[in-house]
Amino acid sequence: MTIDNYKFAGQKAIVRVDFNVPLDENGNITDDTRIRGALPTLKKILADGGALIIMSHMGKPKGKVNPKFSLSQIKDAVAKALGAPVLFAPDCAKAQQAAADLKPGEVLLLENLRFYAEEEGKPVGIDKEDPAYEQAKKEMKASQKEFAKTLASYADCYVNDAFGTAHRKHASTAVIADFFDADHKMLGYLMEKEVQAVDNILSNIRRPFTAIMGGSKVSTKIGIIENLMDKVDNLILCGGMTYTFAKAQGGKIGNSICEDDKLDLALDIIAQAKAKGVNLVLGSDCVAADDFSNDAHTQVVPANDIPDGWEGMDAGPETRKAFAEAIEGAKTILWNGPAGVFEFDNFTDGSRAIAEAIAKATAQGAYSLIGGGDSVACINKFGMADQVSYISTGGGALLEAIEGKVLPGVAAIKG
Repeated sequence: MTIDNYKFAGQKAIVRVDFNVPLDENGNITDDTRIRGALPTLKKILADGGALIIMSHMGKPKGKVNPKFSLSQIKDAVAKALGAPVLFAPDCAKAQQAAADLKPGEVLLLENLRFYAEEEGKPVGIDKEDPAYEQAKKEMKASQKEFAKTLASYADCYVNDAFGTAHRKHASTAVIADFFDADHKMLGYLMEKEVQAVDNILSNIRRPFTAIMGGSKVSTKIGIIENLMDKVDNLILCGGMTYTFAKAQGGKIGNSICEDDKLDLALDIIAQAKAKGVNLVLGSDCVAADDFSNDAHTQVVPANDIPDGWEGMDAGPETRKAFAEAIEGAKTILWNGPAGVFEFDNFTDGSRAIAEAIAKATAQGAYSLIGGGDSVACINKFGMADQVSYISTGGGALLEAIEGKVLPGVAAIKG
């Protein structure tokens, strides 16, 4: 079933969205890309005369209620974006009455799904090494199914429009689909677009292909880095992981972020790139600061010779030039993760240089795909969202799809 073919009039639709939006310390949304991305699907259901039940996660509350991650904080923003009042269910698993009372054209937002451990389906408070873990896992899977069944009971049909969590076999992204037949479950518009964007990169790689991987940790990106090695011509590794690579090669990194247990891995990645003929671009210089703040004193130093008491905060001018060179000549570009602490205005130059080079290449006919919350926030901060080919709402999901993995959230609908 497709969203365009389904008749929503008089029906209740439960829609899984990804409203895991960034909030400031006062609970205000700092980037509403994900909310705007889901609007075509949500508005279509309302315009057809359907009633709308919206469900999402926020943050990592690890199966416990935490007001810091309450979706009540975004209710008004969702209402404003939809142009319709939004009711709120303070407990996603006890919303039977609220769902039953919902009339056509009305909207109900459920509280954070991850306040229940059943959403992710992982046993809480028990170590994987514990002999009782396997039994706990089995019991949790049964509980997850019950949780999904409860959510499914609220509606007549299910729409998955949360590409950001499509790589997880969670209750609301995959298990719930088992409770709807093929004619009553479908992908939303955003999901359809995301699946198409991945296809554009995978089935039509125009070379050179440059991938830019940023972020603080090598460990969270290792699978993706290793998979991209077989696909890309240029691989830029930037952000906090720069300093793990610098230290691995005997450099001095001051107080910079570093994964000391991943130094061998960093050397292995360098060796792999060499063996596969991939041009690996690492930071040669950086903007170092004497404090982790926007107002810190700064100096440009070699990325492998940072003075004690100083930490790398952004890519330096020479590094920016090397990045731009690897990007501007590319015909296919993938960007995930910033080059520095872009949240601080004084440390945005590295990420901005990447964005400008991508925009330039795109204007010359390259296909550019930007994915992952921070990269999206970057491109929006610089006002350059309209100068790239496609902005994905999914970080991990996008990268797993590019690795060629089957996404449970897509498979649950498409089979």
